[in-house]
Amino acid sequence: MSELALDLKTVSLIYGSGDNAVRAVDGVDIAIRKGEMTAVMGPSGSGKTSVLMMMGCLLRPSEGEVNLLGKAIHGLSQNEMARLRLAHIGFIYQAYNLFPALSALETVRLALDLKGWEPSRARAEAPRLLAAVGLEDRMHNRPGQLSGGQKQRVAIARALAGHPEIILGDEPTAALDSRTGRAVVELLRDLAHDQGRAVVLVTHDPRVGELADRVISIVDGRIQSIEQEKHGW
Repeated sequence: MSELALDLKTVSLIYGSGDNAVRAVDGVDIAIRKGEMTAVMGPSGSGKTSVLMMMGCLLRPSEGEVNLLGKAIHGLSQNEMARLRLAHIGFIYQAYNLFPALSALETVRLALDLKGWEPSRARAEAPRLLAAVGLEDRMHNRPGQLSGGQKQRVAIARALAGHPEIILGDEPTAALDSRTGRAVVELLRDLAHDQGRAVVLVTHDPRVGELADRVISIVDGRIQSIEQEKHGW
């Protein structure tokens, strides 16, 4: 059995207090393993993004426990949680979040710099990461010179900087057409299968679920189902 990357145990997230309290996540149990791509699906407001934020150590659960690579985040300081994120988690966003003035190569180098890599090592690693996502001929292009799919590939290369064990994506195909979206999801699935990463994608796109190893459906903050998927598109 593959190694456990994330373990959420009876996790709840409550916003507000008293009569204004909203239970966004309610008693969720999820185990995420390396080598698998998991899709977390559900309607808007279902709590799936809140689950992703707890997985990424961006929010603490109000109740329950989150373990990242066997380490409980309960009781950690904000600085300790930030160090965990930097060392072990790569994030991919729907809107890419790229700096307009930076080339693809500069974007990935910056991510490596933030992770404390020596400049000479970062200069060698950044081209390799971009080549791995099919951008060897676009390394010096800025976001304004790239298509939506190419921008998302830069974002994936940035998320891979420093070899994080866990990749978390928030609607990574929402701004992409069907063909480009498939290519991006296949790339992420291959990263999980070939490199042993734990990949979790929050999405509304049912086609993502068809390519995932597992689909977790969340409604009103609770898990409705967990299904193994047959890959397709």
